[in-house]
Amino acid sequence: MGDDISLKFRQQLLLIEENLGTEDVAALKFLCIDLIPFKKLESVQSALDIFQFLMAEEYLSEEDTFLLAELLYRIKCHFLLKKLGYTKERVQEYLPEKGRVSSYRQMLYELAENVTSEMLKEIIFLLRNQLPKRQTTISALELLILLEKQGLLTENNVQVLEELCMSVSPDLLEAISSYKREKVSLPQQENTLPVKESVLPHTGDTRLFTSPQETSVKAVSSNINDHYGGEPGSLWEHVGNVRPIPIRPGDKAANVIQGVSEMNLELRAKFINAENESKNLTSYKMDGPQRGFCLVINNVKFDGDLQERKGSCKDAEELNQVFTWLGLDVTIHRDLTSEQIKDLMQAWQNLEDHKDRDCFICCILSHGESGAIYGTDGERVSIRTIMSYFTAQQCPALAEKPKLFFIQACQGMATTDGYASFRHVQQGTWYIQALCSKLQLLVPRGEDILSILTEVNDDVSRRADSLGTKKQMPQPAYTLRRKFIFPVPRDPPPSQQH
Repeated sequence: MGDDISLKFRQQLLLIEENLGTEDVAALKFLCIDLIPFKKLESVQSALDIFQFLMAEEYLSEEDTFLLAELLYRIKCHFLLKKLGYTKERVQEYLPEKGRVSSYRQMLYELAENVTSEMLKEIIFLLRNQLPKRQTTISALELLILLEKQGLLTENNVQVLEELCMSVSPDLLEAISSYKREKVSLPQQENTLPVKESVLPHTGDTRLFTSPQETSVKAVSSNINDHYGGEPGSLWEHVGNVRPIPIRPGDKAANVIQGVSEMNLELRAKFINAENESKNLTSYKMDGPQRGFCLVINNVKFDGDLQERKGSCKDAEELNQVFTWLGLDVTIHRDLTSEQIKDLMQAWQNLEDHKDRDCFICCILSHGESGAIYGTDGERVSIRTIMSYFTAQQCPALAEKPKLFFIQACQGMATTDGYASFRHVQQGTWYIQALCSKLQLLVPRGEDILSILTEVNDDVSRRADSLGTKKQMPQPAYTLRRKFIFPVPRDPPPSQQH
């Protein structure tokens, strides 16, 4: 980096780079395609290379770090924003004025995030005559880049992409349809962003775009750091300093947080109605000699200001009992630092025994923040990073097998982003209680996991604290393409065993 850059700024960028994984760097490269000459991007080996190119193009400086904040926001690394002096809400506020990632690039990235490994194989098969024969392994982002290079995909022509999505998974068409509607409704706003003329000399490369997620989340989460204190002596706790959802007369659970749809996971997808859609799916193979592994991380005591998570051991024990009953080999780890969590993920990623199992389940109980969970040392680990260890490329033994991640943490999978999840210090969290209860009730009835999660969602959304003032709304995300049905255990569920 140039000599005119201060040591403090270099250190900021280095700290950010150290928290970004390989998939994060690939995502940053993709989002910067319209900003940095592609030949330069092809040489990128690390996030620091990208930062250097952005500075060279005068998109990033010590005085103006918004573009980097936008990129981190786009790839759901919200926990890194504060290293630049931003919050997620502040980025959302400035996006209409200062955002530089075009709606076209956003749409492609969102689409790639929702393409599973199985979908990708089907797409590659359909495009076998267009792709280089030397291409043995390719990611969804790399595939989109190839289509752009060959002129099969442009900002004004997404027909090939639509046909591929229609063939592989029609659900993917929603992102394209939203982009086309936005493109038609905002033609006058092209080139309204402050971009360098030398980089974008012609019209149509940049467009003002505010997604529904951005506006709706901003509306309900602007006071995300407001502190909520429970009643003195209460057995209920909330996870993190976030705003509880008030209950008003006549509220329906489904409308409490209407419009909030952003999920901070690398498995970002729409939570569809399981009863209607799953009927059209085939089932995952679940008849192997061994069901699979269930990894539970239970963080209770933390260094620094994070409070002890009383009641979490109750959750861990219930998960142990229920998933053991379902035939999984359960392993529980307690009080892990951020580095220990990453090391553990690496160890489980390389476990050869996965090849003889039907599935893999990971449950994490901890404090959390938007898009990340805390280690006991107070350092964050992004949910995206955790899941990246178990992709088909990183963990071939689990390729084409269902992998479930249940994350009970503030703003994690247990609740919608920006809201608290509630935990009884003796009975555990609403979410884990509901999950374990519905698994015991509905697995013996032959229900698939998406139907069960629908019931969990309904159960938790109906619950309230003892004062009747706080609610929680879970919002699961998934990339399952088939029905995931646990075989019915021979033994009665743990709740019926004495």
